[in-house]
Amino acid sequence: MKVIGINTSPRKDGNTALLIKTVFGELEKHGIETELLQVGGRPVRGCMACGACRENRDRRCVIADDFVNDCIAKMIAADGIILGSPTYFADVNAEMKALIDRSGYVARGNDYLFKHKAGAAVTAVRRGGATHTFDTINHFFHLNQMILVGATYWNMVYGREIGDVANDEEGMANMRSIGENMAWLLNRIGR
Repeated sequence: MKVIGINTSPRKDGNTALLIKTVFGELEKHGIETELLQVGGRPVRGCMACGACRENRDRRCVIADDFVNDCIAKMIAADGIILGSPTYFADVNAEMKALIDRSGYVARGNDYLFKHKAGAAVTAVRRGGATHTFDTINHFFHLNQMILVGATYWNMVYGREIGDVANDEEGMANMRSIGENMAWLLNRIGR
């Protein structure tokens, strides 16, 4: 079994990456392979609403000059998907929105490529707005017929400077709970 985590924060080793790696730690305890994809900090284009992904049905977006098609291929191959975004103005950042829009259209236009995969959202936030970020990612999972992994609270952890999230004990415990629950779910559904 394999779970990929996609970090759209431009801070490669920042708070969002730390959250994903904390979830990974629990998954790895259960023998689940993990891979972190760094999207943030790379140019990512938004969806053009061209409909080619539905016409071509080749599991790809026609925009081929960025990292999104690589992400889509890895999402298709994975058993579980963790999407991590910092909270920007009470929502996901632009890179996450582009990834959600483009991968979502490709998946839905090709017979729901992510159907029955386990999904978990994680978000780092300085103070407020994380609930909307969390909801945006969860809506993507729901629209793609994925199984959402629950935890002990909303999947958000507080901290501003790199590493500050480690001081949010409740938030970090929640990240470990996500990993434990995702491992349990993947083992039960036999992915």
